[in-house]
Amino acid sequence: MKRIDELDLPNLPMEDAAFASNPWPYLAAARHRHPWLARCSFGHVVHQFDAMKDLLGQDAYLQTRIDRVISIMGAEGTQWGRFQSESILTRQGLAHQRIRSVLAPAFTPRQANRHRPLMRAVITELLDEWVPKREFDFEAFASNFPIGVMCSLIGASRAVIPQLRSSLEAFGLSFSLDKEHLPALENATNVLDEFVQKLVAERQAARRQDGEEDLLEILLQTQDRGELGARELYDLLIFLFVAGYDTSKNALTLMMSVLIDNPGIYAQCAEDLEYCRKVVEENFRYLTTSTIPRVAVQDLPYRDVLIPEGSTLFFPVSIAGRDPGAHQDADRFDPDREEIRRHLTFGMGGHICLGQFIARAQIQEGLHLIAQRMKNPRRVGPSRWRPFYGVWGMRGLPIAFDPAN
Repeated sequence: MKRIDELDLPNLPMEDAAFASNPWPYLAAARHRHPWLARCSFGHVVHQFDAMKDLLGQDAYLQTRIDRVISIMGAEGTQWGRFQSESILTRQGLAHQRIRSVLAPAFTPRQANRHRPLMRAVITELLDEWVPKREFDFEAFASNFPIGVMCSLIGASRAVIPQLRSSLEAFGLSFSLDKEHLPALENATNVLDEFVQKLVAERQAARRQDGEEDLLEILLQTQDRGELGARELYDLLIFLFVAGYDTSKNALTLMMSVLIDNPGIYAQCAEDLEYCRKVVEENFRYLTTSTIPRVAVQDLPYRDVLIPEGSTLFFPVSIAGRDPGAHQDADRFDPDREEIRRHLTFGMGGHICLGQFIARAQIQEGLHLIAQRMKNPRRVGPSRWRPFYGVWGMRGLPIAFDPAN
C-alpha cells in the first residue's frame, strides 16, 4: 500500500480561472491518470463520486481543520479567522453536537414545509418588483430570495439586505484560498458582527409576546437557559445569514442557466410543483456549488492508498454528479432519469448540511413561481465564474424574458 504522497498523480489547477469556467476537460484527463485521486496546490483532490461518498462519512478520520485555511490565508489574529475557527462548521465532537442540537429542531423537513407559504410570499414580492423590468441580472435577482426567507425566519427586516449584500458577497469567498480577499473578509466579518449584535439587542429589549417563536426567539430562549453563550449566538446568526445568502443564490443561478438551455423542462416547471422537486434534485446532481475541505486526523487506509495523518483532502461535490462512473449519461440533464442515486450536494456524515430541507423547499417554490412569471428566458450577455475552491458559481447571468400575461 502506497502513501498518497508517493503516488504519481495528475494535477488539478483548481485555483485557475480557466478551471473554474470549465472544469470538465481537466477532470476527464485526471480520470485517465488515476480513478479517484489528484493533486492540487493545497493538498489532494478526491474526484470520484464513490470515493467522495465513502470518505466524507469517515468523521473519525477526516475533519474540518480551519487552521490550515487560516494559515493559507495569512489570517492569524483576524476577526474572520476567529469566526471561522469557532464556527459550527469547524467544531467537532460534543461541541459540534451541542450547537447543532440548538438549531436542528428549526430545520427539519416538517419545519421547512411549514415555511412554504412564507417562501411563496417572498418570491412573489420579488417577482412583482423585478418582472416589469423584462431584463436583468438573474444572479442579482436571486440573491434577494434565500436571504429574504432567512430574514423572515429570524425576524429581521428584509430592508437590511441591500446594506449587507457586499459583506455577504465577500464572505462567500471565505474558502477561496486566495489571501487577496482577506481585507474584504475582515471588513465583512466586522459589518455582520455589528449587525447581528444590534439585532439581538433590539430583540432583547422587546421580546415577542404573541406566542409565535421565530428562530431568533428560539436562540434567545436557549441562551436564557445558559445553553448558548453570547459570542456563540452572534456567530450562529452570522453563519445563518451567510448560509442563507450564498449557496442558495448560486444554486438558483446555476439552475436558471441550465434551464435556459432546456426550455421544455423550464416550461413544465410552471405547471407542476412536483416536477420542480425532480428538477431541483437533478440540478443538485448535475451542477452545484461546494468544495468541502477535510484534514486526516489519523492515518486512513482507503482502497490501495494510505492517507497519512495531516493530509489535506478536497472533495469537489460540485462536480461529483457528473462522474460517468456514478450515473448513466451523466452529462445529460434529465429530471426523469430512471436511476436514482443520492447526490452529495449537502455533504455526508456528522456535518451534513443542516439547512438542506429549507434550501430544497425554497428553491422548489421559487422555481415554480419564477417559471410562471418569466417566460422564455434567454441570455443577453456573458457570465463569469467565481473561484472554484469554496462556494463555486456564476458571476452574473444577464437574461431577458417575456413577462406572463
